[in-house]
Amino acid sequence: MQEQIVTTHSAEATIKLGSTVGAKLRGGEIFEFVSDLGGGKTTFVRGLAEGFGSNDPVASPSFTISYVYGRPDGKELHHFDFYRLEDPGIVASELAEVEGDENVVVAVEWGELVHNVLPDERILVSIANSSETDRVITFTYPPAFSYLFEDVKQSEAA
Repeated sequence: MQEQIVTTHSAEATIKLGSTVGAKLRGGEIFEFVSDLGGGKTTFVRGLAEGFGSNDPVASPSFTISYVYGRPDGKELHHFDFYRLEDPGIVASELAEVEGDENVVVAVEWGELVHNVLPDERILVSIANSSETDRVITFTYPPAFSYLFEDVKQSEAA
């Protein structure tokens, strides 16, 4: 596994970082986001969707469980949030159905409940708050996904 750490100093910088990564998405990538409540997961996904080419508004799926953000060529970003669930049930089945689809990128928040469904070959995005506005974002990923992070640099996140 490879690791890259970036610090952002504002929500806008977190969105920009997500957009930088999102612009390189090919389809088939799976992200698992880990942070405290309000840590910046959905903010990063907002940038990811923007960079991916979706014009759909991104919102936290905490109450709706999942959203799908499309783009003109038919590729989609599926955004799941398991925060409020005690049992993932049918949503875990929905997640399993889209995993591995080369036309779908998957972003999972609060994925502890579905670790048995998530593949080992995924991108872990851990976000820690170092101040009210600063986020330390750690990407842990298999070498197969290194193309997403080649030009992600600390200086881009300022």
